[in-house]
Amino acid sequence: MMGVLDAAFSRPRTVIVGLAAILVAGTMSYIGIPKEAEPDVTFPTIYVSMTHLGISPEDAVRLLAKPMEQELRTLEGLKEMRSEGAENYATVQLEFEAWFDPDKALDDVRARVDTARAELPEETDEPRIQEVNVALFPMMVINLYGDISERALVVLARDLKDRLESISTVLEAEIAGDREEIVEINVDPTRLDTYNLSLEQVFNAVQRNNQLVPAGAITTGSGRFSIKVPGIIDDPEKILSLAVKRNGNRVVTVADVASVRRAFKDPEGFARLNGKPTIALEISKRLGSNIIETSQSVRAVVEQTRQAWPENVHVEYSQDKSEQVESDLTDLQNNVLSGVLLVMIVIVGILGLRAGTLVGISIPGSFLLGIMVI
Repeated sequence: MMGVLDAAFSRPRTVIVGLAAILVAGTMSYIGIPKEAEPDVTFPTIYVSMTHLGISPEDAVRLLAKPMEQELRTLEGLKEMRSEGAENYATVQLEFEAWFDPDKALDDVRARVDTARAELPEETDEPRIQEVNVALFPMMVINLYGDISERALVVLARDLKDRLESISTVLEAEIAGDREEIVEINVDPTRLDTYNLSLEQVFNAVQRNNQLVPAGAITTGSGRFSIKVPGIIDDPEKILSLAVKRNGNRVVTVADVASVRRAFKDPEGFARLNGKPTIALEISKRLGSNIIETSQSVRAVVEQTRQAWPENVHVEYSQDKSEQVESDLTDLQNNVLSGVLLVMIVIVGILGLRAGTLVGISIPGSFLLGIMVI
């Protein structure tokens, strides 16, 4: 140790240049290092959720949870499995041993869920697999509200979602508070009786004309191509022209017995802000990205996009974790500077200005060296 100190004191210029290099490189590392509000910690828990509209809690356990349990119970490293059935959905919670490999476990769960999917009712939505990682929780919520129709607000939110997800550091912008859009066909019972039709005939006419029919494949010298006959209705007005029945020389269409309009599914909840209905976008960032820079990029895109919106649409940010991170970083910097100043004052009073300056520089130098190593 004394040899190292003697070598350092005998080469003051080399030591000063090395200290300057540490200060510059450490400062750059401090600026560029990702700032996080939550640690990247993966809990040994994976959730499998299944949605089936109209199903009872008892049937959810019998038809959804149990077939999934039978397929997942033999997973490697599985410690405990719990399931829950409720109206419209069922969930299976998988808890693994602490030593589990999250990537391998997630791949195994996906494979088993794909196998169990064949045992679920056809009307069940695609099972959703979700791992628990606090770093993937939303870092910010963007609220859109104002004196505007729900449909217009949803259109603005979906456009903003696409713009935000184009940011490289944004993982997902999930819309909360919107409802799935549907086409509502209102059948007139009197007209049905007039044309001697049943509600089932109208339903079958619409269903038969709203299908994507596979037609095999063609193999050529360039490869193999799948063929499909497109029959999906992409315009609600086209439903009115669908034929339901032939009545003599006249064809009875949907327009003769029903009216069509665009609507939304029944709401399961309501969200309001400042007394106005609101739609929220929950922003999640990618792992390892800088939360402060991501927040600034998100706000810049929102402010740029809202320039083309109506003036009565308002935007409010909430639960922005970058604000807490910035506050913590400011406190850290202030504490380091305060410590350096106090030590310099004491050393200057005892050993003089030169020694105090050297000690004052070495403290942030060691701090920045540690950041550079990290």
